[in-house]
Amino acid sequence: MLQYRAEVTAAVTLTTGGGLRAEGLRVDVPHADVTTAEIEAILVRSLGLRDVERVELTAVRVFGEKPPVAGEPGPPRTTFVELSHVIQAGMTTYPDLPALVISAHLTWEDSRSRYAEGTSFSMERIEMVGQTGTYLDTPRHRYEGGTDLAGMPLERLADLPAVVVRAVGGGRRAITTDDLEPLTVAGHAVLLHTGHDRHWGTPAYAQDAPYLTGEAAALLVERGAALVGIDSVNLDDSSAASAGERPAHTVLLAANIPIVEHLTGLENLPPRGARFTAAPPRVTAMGTFPVRAYAQVPFHEPHDHTRSAGWLPQ
Repeated sequence: MLQYRAEVTAAVTLTTGGGLRAEGLRVDVPHADVTTAEIEAILVRSLGLRDVERVELTAVRVFGEKPPVAGEPGPPRTTFVELSHVIQAGMTTYPDLPALVISAHLTWEDSRSRYAEGTSFSMERIEMVGQTGTYLDTPRHRYEGGTDLAGMPLERLADLPAVVVRAVGGGRRAITTDDLEPLTVAGHAVLLHTGHDRHWGTPAYAQDAPYLTGEAAALLVERGAALVGIDSVNLDDSSAASAGERPAHTVLLAANIPIVEHLTGLENLPPRGARFTAAPPRVTAMGTFPVRAYAQVPFHEPHDHTRSAGWLPQ
């Protein structure tokens, strides 16, 4: 007998003003013909949520699988969490940089004369600077002759254990050594969660932005961090008060530690336990390029055998 599950992309809004988002979330369902309303009710119940105002399911996949044999461990289960901003025509990511342009190189209509009847294709052209969307900085971004995109080893970009540094609220901008001192970061992607991504696409995104101090960056180098990311406009202080200095970039990229800027959704990750990936194309003689940044978060099975959605934001 098959056991049925639903895999969903969901957004839950709470009456308290909070909420949560999840991709690849799986819940047990009673049969293959389960309705959307039934899945929503099961989702709320299985997560133990209260004060739910609305549940939106944007993707649903119902499937059946054989239940595991008693005494045998089941396959590991993870959910994927999107950490990248959407890239679209006309957008600018960093102040005063040119906007991205997407145009048609070949339209479906123009291609019809080149292929068999009923067959057509489109090809698009994109014009942009490397600092577009959520992107990765390599040493070449800061240092002439530094490692470029093609030279970055995958071990520094993919499937890294992540440690999330909470630095939301409090009215301060600088992330300092005090925030990092208690953490074990060797071999980890250190992701700085400031909450500043809520201003994405507005003038406020470039104003009073949180940043990492040079001393804190030096501590991450000393302790062997593999990668550093932030959900802000720049890892360094980019205000006029900085006088153009970029100590965090200088220290980290000198140590071949890549930087990911303009992350989003870090509130959906646990402090530890996620695996982080942000890999760009292998482009020579270029130091910065957009990435599809994401994390894999493990599910945890409670001892009472009810289904868990893995880590949820508090």
